[in-house]
Amino acid sequence: MSDLPRKAVTRTAKLAALPLGFAGRATWGLGKRIVGESAEIVGRELQQRTAEQLFKVLGELKGGAMKFGQALSVFESALPEEVAGPYRAALTKLQEAAPPMPTRTVHTVLQERLGEDWQELFLEFEDKPSAAASIGQVHRGVWHDGREVAVKVQYPGAGEALLSDLNQLSRFARLLGPLIPGMDIKPLIAELRDRVSEELDYGLEAQAQRAHAEEFAGDPDVVVPQVVHQCDQILVTEWIDGTPLAEVITDGTQEQRDRAGQLLARFLFSGPARTGLLHADPHPGNFRLLPGGPDGEDDWRLGVLDFGTVDRLTGGLPTPIGTSLRMTLDGEAEAVYELLCTEGFVKESIALDPDAVLDYLLPIIEPAQADAFTFTRGWMRSQAARIADPRSPAHQLGRQLNLPPAYLLIHRVTLSTIGVLCQLGSTVRLREELEAWLPGFVLEEEEAEESAAQA
Repeated sequence: MSDLPRKAVTRTAKLAALPLGFAGRATWGLGKRIVGESAEIVGRELQQRTAEQLFKVLGELKGGAMKFGQALSVFESALPEEVAGPYRAALTKLQEAAPPMPTRTVHTVLQERLGEDWQELFLEFEDKPSAAASIGQVHRGVWHDGREVAVKVQYPGAGEALLSDLNQLSRFARLLGPLIPGMDIKPLIAELRDRVSEELDYGLEAQAQRAHAEEFAGDPDVVVPQVVHQCDQILVTEWIDGTPLAEVITDGTQEQRDRAGQLLARFLFSGPARTGLLHADPHPGNFRLLPGGPDGEDDWRLGVLDFGTVDRLTGGLPTPIGTSLRMTLDGEAEAVYELLCTEGFVKESIALDPDAVLDYLLPIIEPAQADAFTFTRGWMRSQAARIADPRSPAHQLGRQLNLPPAYLLIHRVTLSTIGVLCQLGSTVRLREELEAWLPGFVLEEEEAEESAAQA
């Protein structure tokens, strides 16, 4: 295989073939209907065949196509089990692997960026990549000071490929919609496109990783590798072993699943509070389960990788999120509606019934109500079906709500994390994490006294 397949004609042809394939399968489906097969069965087969072709093409192309596939893959929990089951392996593969760059290309990039004598910086360097992602691949090595390191090498032409793929994908986003019921694909692609320049800048990634590594140094629950060296298109960090979360999803014990889910939720909410940054790429390939938690070697810690996409949140997650969540749980329909209007979730030109808004929100925030909640694919599917069904009040109301730009990435990260928790099947004490880390979720003492006085 060549380098990242980046010739515009080649990449566009591969992506352009997708809608043609969709059309061909629709014709095939019509034929099956004519000969008497049920619409439900034919629909499932169409969805399955579409997904298989989509992820095959995305995996081959890497770039923005694979980035989109990774973002989409965490939502497979929302798919009906009879559809999701057969191609779950294909989705998971996108999270951990892609066709590698040829060794000569890797050496050329290292020579151009680290100098002619780049090999002297390493005691060992493995030419075979240990992992591949949307814009680069990772090689294992030993730095000249003896530290085991992960060497991330950016694909030549990755920037052009990312933008080209995402632009092309946005043109037929409507056709991809049926893959994930209740999810609007086009804003997801647009948001990924907006983040391209940041993700290509390994200098920004190094800054974000250093901030997390410094803050979580010595933390009993979360491990972030230190940055060892960074330059244009090259990022060298400490190596961490551990079980990839994708393996925990497929083969982990319930104890591992629960611990991984708890730590994932803890990192999601504590990260912004502690660093002012939100790790914004929560697919399973970016996390590891490591032994040696607070209770010893039989306990687990969460290893966190890839800080190429972050949201900068000075002061942590926005307080209105915690406030509206608390008020929704308390049944304060009018107050919740007023806050949503103030924050731009309800446009000025639209008037909604506050009680209907509360009824729409309560099932979604069910995990925050109980002391412990078990996330399952079934629960995720029920939420997706409720919002996706055009006949349901939830669907009608959801179409009238707005997602302000400032909340877009937070919303995607939260949804993605919930998708991973459902893949894990974790029982998580989510309320505990919200109380500890989400601004506005717990009333301050003075506010509580005022609220009690008003009551």
